[in-house]
Amino acid sequence: MSALVAADLSSSDRCDRCGAQAFYRAVLVAGDLLFCAHHGRAHAERLAQVALEVQDGTAALNSRPSPAAY
Repeated sequence: MSALVAADLSSSDRCDRCGAQAFYRAVLVAGDLLFCAHHGRAHAERLAQVALEVQDGTAALNSRPSPAAY
């Protein structure tokens, strides 16, 4: 897995499975799949087997405090 550059995925990128914000990108021969943190972790083993590259951007999850934390 490679680390994502912050600009690679934005808050408008959505999980192909549930529609939540995407933090994983699986680069496949036929195109990319985007996953939220939950579905990225749930499918990580299989994605590692079939993807050309899996990008993990979950480090961005806690990089800034949530506005709700204040």
